[in-house]
Amino acid sequence: MSLALFLVLTAQALLGAFDNLWHHELEARLPQRLGARRELALHAAREGIYAVVFIAVAWLECRGAWALVLGALLAAELVITLADFLEEDRTRRLPPLERLLHTVLTAMFGAFLCLMLPLLVAWARLPTMLAVVPRGIASWVFTSFAAGVLAWSVRNVLALRETRGPAADAAAQARKRAAMGPVPTPLDASATVLVTGGTGFVGRALVAKLVSDGRRVIVLSRDVLSARALLGPDVTVIDHLDTIPAETRIDAIVHLAGARVLGMPWTRRRRHTLVESRVALTTALVALMRRLQRHPATFVAASAIGWYGVPPERASMHGLGSRPLDETAPAQPGQFGSDLCIALEHEARRAEGLGVRVVRLRLGVVLGRGDGAWPMQAFAARLGLAAILGTGRQPAPWLHLDDAVGLICLGLAAPTLTGAVNAVAPQVLTQRVFATTLAAAYGRHAWLRVPAAPLRWLMGEMSSLMLEGQAVVPAAAVAAGYRFVYPRLDDACLSLARP
Repeated sequence: MSLALFLVLTAQALLGAFDNLWHHELEARLPQRLGARRELALHAAREGIYAVVFIAVAWLECRGAWALVLGALLAAELVITLADFLEEDRTRRLPPLERLLHTVLTAMFGAFLCLMLPLLVAWARLPTMLAVVPRGIASWVFTSFAAGVLAWSVRNVLALRETRGPAADAAAQARKRAAMGPVPTPLDASATVLVTGGTGFVGRALVAKLVSDGRRVIVLSRDVLSARALLGPDVTVIDHLDTIPAETRIDAIVHLAGARVLGMPWTRRRRHTLVESRVALTTALVALMRRLQRHPATFVAASAIGWYGVPPERASMHGLGSRPLDETAPAQPGQFGSDLCIALEHEARRAEGLGVRVVRLRLGVVLGRGDGAWPMQAFAARLGLAAILGTGRQPAPWLHLDDAVGLICLGLAAPTLTGAVNAVAPQVLTQRVFATTLAAAYGRHAWLRVPAAPLRWLMGEMSSLMLEGQAVVPAAAVAAGYRFVYPRLDDACLSLARP
């Protein structure tokens, strides 16, 4: 094997891995996007081909007819790549770095083809056979590449099985709601609802619910192509609030958008991003309400139970705090999680000056298939790796996705409901109980323990999201008459663990 071929193929593998991890997994989150099925299928096929190519280049000489087979696979990879480009342009807006990287990868694949073509021609002239030809360290390097890319191909195939198209998902949601019984009707039949974060985990479920109820839904999204492919033709997608004319009738606004809190370290820049992603858009929404000729009746803004910070006292023997925290409990200024919620809710309350009823929904950890906290935790539980974090005595407030949507609909439906609403299940339990219940749903035990010190060292203040908790209760929702679909964690876990 020539040095040039080794270097080109190695660079192709490393850049491709970076593209998959950074752009497809972390930024676009393709495996969780219902509208990305075709792109996932193309990626799975391409990665499967690369696994075969890496093994062939590592250990074999494909002679005679086998050279033609290998050439056909390379031609198929080229066709798949072109189809992938068309699909990306149809369904989502690529960031500049991803588009640049795709251009570089395409050029490198062309260079690889130029280097492989003479070898394929020479092999094609030999008698047909697969000859084993070890190539030293290069064989093991390419074998590791083959294993990695094959694992990614399998991962995308499994993601395809977990996701469905918008129509199928909406139908499944409708069947689930029919089985659950009557739910609140949020608005009259001609109502229009503006949703931010409509392509997110909770937002997708909410939009499907509103559309199935016959509401007109407008979704604000930075990527119009992706949102249209994800949400279907019944949803109007815009990318700027300025495009909404002043005479437009908007009856309610649901604000769910915001950068993920758990993920990248809370550096100064990251904290600024988290605050701006919530406060700036909240300010823009209030400005839109002020500009509209007819103000919306209701504004539901998604905050979080991080409002309560780390309570100063947690004295009970169960680690759940000296008393449950209802909506009257104070914030903890000076703690970033609490400050983030304070800033958002402060901006949201400005709409009250316009006569708009404001509901500040303080969400706990939302559990549901496809995204959020559940998929990774469920994957660990299946492997028997459900973990008790720190002491395990910290409270673990949670909420099923169906109830998250139900509480948003309650906020839209109940004209007397205003102010803070804790969006958590009524069952208050510890992280240890959460982990053991999750593991039990898959017939496993939570035997793994993760000490607090390494998590605090690695994650800094962000570790408080896992090592500290708030014993939050949904007092306002219960007082308003809301009936939880999943009030108990064991029932919620079993429903999500079913195939």
